[in-house]
Amino acid sequence: MFKQSAQHIATYYAGTYPGQIPLRPSLPGSLHCDVLIIGGGFSGLHTALRLSLAGKRVVVLEASRLAWAASGRNGGQALLGWSCDMPPLEKALGHGRTLELWNSMRWAAEEIRELPERHGFDIDYRPGSLWAAVQQRRVGQLHEARREAEEKWGYSEMRVIEQDEIREWIDSPRYLAALYDPQAGHLNPLKLAQGLANAIEKAGGRIFEQSQVLDYRETADGFIARTDKGEVHSDQLVLACNAYVDRLDPQLSSRLLPVGSYQIATVPLAPDFARSLLPRNSCVIDNQFVPDYFRLTPDHRLLFGGGCTYLGGIPKDVASATRPYLERAFPQLRGVEFEYAWGGHIDVSMKRTPDIGRQGQRYWLQGFSGHGVLPTLAGARAVADAILGDETLLALYQGIDNPRFPGGALLAAPLEAAGKAWYRLRDVI
Repeated sequence: MFKQSAQHIATYYAGTYPGQIPLRPSLPGSLHCDVLIIGGGFSGLHTALRLSLAGKRVVVLEASRLAWAASGRNGGQALLGWSCDMPPLEKALGHGRTLELWNSMRWAAEEIRELPERHGFDIDYRPGSLWAAVQQRRVGQLHEARREAEEKWGYSEMRVIEQDEIREWIDSPRYLAALYDPQAGHLNPLKLAQGLANAIEKAGGRIFEQSQVLDYRETADGFIARTDKGEVHSDQLVLACNAYVDRLDPQLSSRLLPVGSYQIATVPLAPDFARSLLPRNSCVIDNQFVPDYFRLTPDHRLLFGGGCTYLGGIPKDVASATRPYLERAFPQLRGVEFEYAWGGHIDVSMKRTPDIGRQGQRYWLQGFSGHGVLPTLAGARAVADAILGDETLLALYQGIDNPRFPGGALLAAPLEAAGKAWYRLRDVI
């Protein structure tokens, strides 16, 4: 079982949060509610807000602190689509139903911009993303993705930045071309989580931190979830634990592999120099199998991630592990000082497809596979709508098959690591 914590780890987001990160109480005793949500990350918070605004009595239980895991540590890139890309979804659902799912993602991209304005909080949102190629044989992939988005999904906003223009977007010799999406963007994930939490509480929802659920059981009247200090009785249950579902629900955890991911933040750079690295201030992720991803922060740092560990651990020295990737991308940053270096776990599904569904009155959201800022919002809409009586979107997700990882608890990670080593070798070759 993963270790829980009463404190946020030393990420850039926690270290630069304006003021003190609010501390909410632990569960004090026995409570009753309409919907219990286990997990205080994006999935749980988005679901809780939609249900609270609809008048449901909602309780959120978080084992550590809100957004303590991936939701508060990620790269902050709000990208349209899913980690698996569109072909596996179309294979499972057909074109028409996949188009419905894609339109819900377009809704999420608009909603992530408008939601903070409606509820009066700031997430440092900046528009624009680049999907970049570092190998000539993958430049064509950018053009194909743009054509497919327009012809299949009716999405014509993207354009390819060719090699003669790319340095106006990324001042690096590594990148040959990129696909620009003006509807994507980047943001501060911890500010988003705290803003959502405040909005939930204003709408009447209740949130308890440091309240790890030890177990839950279904009864004739609903569900009872037990912590070390109390219990919650609910009519409906939403499991939004993602990589940390662990022994709480073995059926769900068997379909996930917790994968280690990590990144750094430089010291603040001279403003003009920082802007020279990414002149249009778009976030960037490349199209290698194990991608580098990076963006600028409002205080002129470069946030950079590149690398992952399929055996679940995090490098002891994240800064040293990450520096070669950063300096490969930006030679002009050779020797730059890092102020923050951190890691965490993402919830990878077997096919990188989202795992969102229901069984009776038990709902779940997981399997975002390292690409969750917008997909968690789209998934939360599906679950919240279903609880409120409209199962249209949830039925789409339930048409996606998410198998168990082969090898069980002991062998799944080594088998997956071996497979991914081959794809990393292909990246190099």
